[in-house]
Amino acid sequence: SCIQKTDRDGYFLVGSNHAQTKHRVLKIDRTEPKDLAIIDDKHVYNQQELRELLGRLDLGNRTKMGQKGSSGLSRAVSAYGIVGFVRFLEGYYLVLITKRRKMADIGGHSIYKIEDTNMIYIPNDSVRVTHPDEARYVRIFQNVDLSSNFYFSYSYDLSHSLQYNLTLLHSPCDPGTVEEVHTRSSRQQDSFDIFEDEGLPTQVFHGLQSEPYAKYVWNGKLLERVKDTVHPDWLMYIIHGFCGQSKLLIYGRPVHVTLIARRSSKFAGTRFLKRGANCEGDVANEVETEQIIHDASVMSFTAGSYSSYVQVRGSVPLYWSQDISTMMPKPPIRLDQADPYAHVAALHFDQMLQRFGSPIIILNLVKKREKRKHEKILSEELFPAVINLNQFLPPEHCIDYIAWDMARYTKSKLYNVLDRLSMIAENVVKRTGFFINRSDFFCHTLRPDERWGDLGGSLTSSGRVQTGVLRTNCVDCLDRTNTAQFMVGKCALAYQLYALGMIDKPKLQFDTDCVRLFEELYEDHGDTLSLQYGGSQLVHRVKTYRKIAPWTQHSKDIMQTLSRYYSNAFSDADRQDAINLFLQVYQPSESKPHLWELPTDFYLHQRNSMALTHDRRSYTYWWSEGILSYLPLPYDEVPCEENMKKVGVRRVNRYDESIDTYTEFFKPYELTSFDDTFCIAMTNSARELMPKTVGVDPSPFTVRKPEETGKSAVIGAKSSKEETVVQRKTAASAPPPPSEEQISSSSEDDSEDDRDDDGSVSQRSTPVKLLTESGESVRTQEVWDGKLTYIQHEFSICFIFHLSLLSLSLSSVPVSCFTTDSIYEVSSPQVDRDNREVFEGHVLTGLGQVRSLCREDILMYREYIKNRYM
Repeated sequence: SCIQKTDRDGYFLVGSNHAQTKHRVLKIDRTEPKDLAIIDDKHVYNQQELRELLGRLDLGNRTKMGQKGSSGLSRAVSAYGIVGFVRFLEGYYLVLITKRRKMADIGGHSIYKIEDTNMIYIPNDSVRVTHPDEARYVRIFQNVDLSSNFYFSYSYDLSHSLQYNLTLLHSPCDPGTVEEVHTRSSRQQDSFDIFEDEGLPTQVFHGLQSEPYAKYVWNGKLLERVKDTVHPDWLMYIIHGFCGQSKLLIYGRPVHVTLIARRSSKFAGTRFLKRGANCEGDVANEVETEQIIHDASVMSFTAGSYSSYVQVRGSVPLYWSQDISTMMPKPPIRLDQADPYAHVAALHFDQMLQRFGSPIIILNLVKKREKRKHEKILSEELFPAVINLNQFLPPEHCIDYIAWDMARYTKSKLYNVLDRLSMIAENVVKRTGFFINRSDFFCHTLRPDERWGDLGGSLTSSGRVQTGVLRTNCVDCLDRTNTAQFMVGKCALAYQLYALGMIDKPKLQFDTDCVRLFEELYEDHGDTLSLQYGGSQLVHRVKTYRKIAPWTQHSKDIMQTLSRYYSNAFSDADRQDAINLFLQVYQPSESKPHLWELPTDFYLHQRNSMALTHDRRSYTYWWSEGILSYLPLPYDEVPCEENMKKVGVRRVNRYDESIDTYTEFFKPYELTSFDDTFCIAMTNSARELMPKTVGVDPSPFTVRKPEETGKSAVIGAKSSKEETVVQRKTAASAPPPPSEEQISSSSEDDSEDDRDDDGSVSQRSTPVKLLTESGESVRTQEVWDGKLTYIQHEFSICFIFHLSLLSLSLSSVPVSCFTTDSIYEVSSPQVDRDNREVFEGHVLTGLGQVRSLCREDILMYREYIKNRYM
C-alpha cells in the first residue's frame, strides 16, 4: 500500500494486493486537530478505476489549473501495512510498516518480521494545536522497537495455534449467512461479461475467517478506533515474541520445523517490574510456544501433513513482587496480598482450560531447599492454591502439579538433569498428545510401538488433537524454563516425526543433526524472549545443563548476568513506560498526571484498585460456564453457538487472491531469482549440520561426534551467537533473506564458497554432466537436494532425482499390499495420464506447438480476465 497526500485536506491510503490488480482507497481527513475522521467507501477498484480516481483527485487539488510542477497529489510513503493510529496530547499519528522480512512459511502463508516503521502526523500544520509534552510522549512511544521481534501475516492468524486454525476449517457453517465478497462492483459485473454467451459457470468457494485472540495481539488498541469504520482487509494484527523456521532434510525429503512464540499483551512488562499476576488472572512473562512440523513436499493445508505441539510459560499466578530499590542482584520476594481462596489462580487456570482443555500440567522448577527462604515462598503458596482448586474439579480433569528443584539437581554430580527432564517430558506428551491433521500410517499398525499406544490427546476422523497443556515456570521463566521446554519439545518432536512417517520409533538422540537444528532454534527462541523480559540473553543453556559447555562459556555467562543486572537497574523503568504507552494501558490526557509523574503503574494493571467489581465469582465453581461439559477438549475449539459467532464466512471466487495459495507463494507475475527465495535461505540441516565428508551416513538421525559436524570447520570464522542476535534483532536461526527494499543481486547463500572450493564436494549439490554419443560434455548443471529438475538438450530431456549422496542406496522391502510411502517401504512414483499430458503440453508449447483449448482452459482464462481487467 502507499499514501498519496494532498496539500489541502487529506491523506489517501491506497491499498493493493500482491498482483496490483485490486485496490482499496481510504481517505484520512487532515482538517481535524484532535479527532480522527476516516472515510472508507468499501469499494474494490481495478487498475483503470484507480488511475481515473487519482487523476480526478490530482486535478481537483492543483493550486492553479494548468500550472506545471505543482501537482496536487504526490506520493508520501510506500508501506506494507498499518500498525495503527495513536494519539497523545495533540492530533493522531499513523504508524506504518515500511520494511519487512520473510521469516517463515506455513502452508503457503508467509509470516513477516517488521524491519522498520514510520510515524506520520495526520493533522495539517494550519490546524495543529501544539503541546509542550507531545515530543516526550512520542519518544517514549518509539522506545518500543517495532523492528525487534514483531511479526505479522496477511493470510494466516498468528494469534491462534495451528490446531485452532485447522480445526476451524472443518467447522460446520451455514452458507446462507455468508458475506459475499465482490472482486469488483456488482454493477459492472451485470453490465458486461465477455463470456456470458458461453454458459460457463463461475466457481464459488466459501472461506472461514475468525477473530484474533486478543491476548496475543499487540496492536489491538491502536486499531480499536477504526475497527468498526474500515473494511477488515485494512486491519492487520501483529504479535510479539519469536518466529524461526529451519529445514530438516531426510534423504532429500524436506521437513520444515517452525517455532512460534506469542508473548501476552496482558500484564506485559520487564523482569522485576512485572511479577506474578494481576486481578484478572493474567500473569507476567506469559508466552505460548508452538512448534509446527510439516512435510514440505506438499504445501496446502488440506492435502499436506501438518503437526503442532503447544506449551506455555508464565510467572507464578499469585500476588507477589520484588523490591528493586534495594539494588540487590536478587531482591527479596514478597507476597503483596493474601488470597486464601486462590481467586487469582482460579482466573488464570480458567483461561487455560478454555483455550487448551484438560489436563493442565504445572511444572514448577523453583528451589525447594534454601538456607534463606527466597524462591520457596512461591511454592508454599502455589501448591495449596492448586489443592484448593482441584477439590471442586472432577478427578479426571484435575490440575497436575509437578514440583522439581532443577537448580539442586544441576549442582549434584549424582544426577543427570536432562535424563530426569526426559522422563517428565515423556509423561507430559503422553498425557496431552499433540495435533496432526492426518490419520495414522498403516505401518504403525503393522509394527506398533508401545509408546505410541499410550499416547493421549483426542482422536478425530482426520487425525489427532492436543488436549491440555504443560505450563512451566521458575522465578524468571527464562533459563531453567527454556531448557525444560526444549526437552519437552524434543520429546514431542520425536512423536511428530513418527506420526509423519519419518522415523521408525518416537525417540531422538542428542548429537544428531535433527536435534542440533532443533536445539539452535530453541536457544534463539530463549535468547529472544530473555532479551525482551530480562534485558540479556540466556545465562544457562542446554549445553550448560549437559555439562559440555566450553570453558569460555563461563565468562560469557558472567557478562550476561551483569548485562541483565544493569538493564534491570537502569533501563527497565523506561521500557515499562514505553510498553504501557504502546499497549494503551496508559492514555495521556491533560486532566491527569503525565506518565513519568506516576510513582507506580500498579493501578494501571489492577483494575479492581480503581473501581469495585460488581460481580464476584464463585470460589467453588471457579470455571466459566460451559467449559466443564466439553472437557478434555478446549472450549474455544468447540463449534458451539457462542464460538461460531466469532467466525465469519466469506463467499469468494475460486481464483480470488485471498484463497489462492499458489499465486501468493510462487508469484508467477514477478521475476524472481532461485537463490533469493526464502526456501534456499533458511537453515538447512544437510548444508549446515551434516558432515562434508563423502561416505558418512547422511541421515539426520545419526549420532555424530563433535568434530564430525558440518559447523566445526567454520566455527572460527563465524561470530558469536550473542553478536548475531544483537545485530539482527531477531534471534532467528535462519540466515535472513534479502529484505523487501534491499534485494541484492548477489546471493546470500553461504554455500557459494562450498561450490567454488577446489577438490571439495559440496554437501548441497553434485555436478552432473550429460555426454553426447561422441563423448563430449554438453552441459553441466547442479541438481539440488530433494528437488526434481530437468536438463534440456536439443534432442532429449533427462530427469534426475538426487538423494544427497550418489553412493546412497535404498532397499525396498514390501511388508503389505499397501503402497503408502512410509519408513518401512518406498513405492516408486507413479505419473498418471493427466499429469503426463500436462507436462507434454508444456513441452510442446515451448517448442511453439500449441494444442487446442478445452473447456477447462476457457474457464480458467475467463476467470483470469475477469479478475485482472474487469
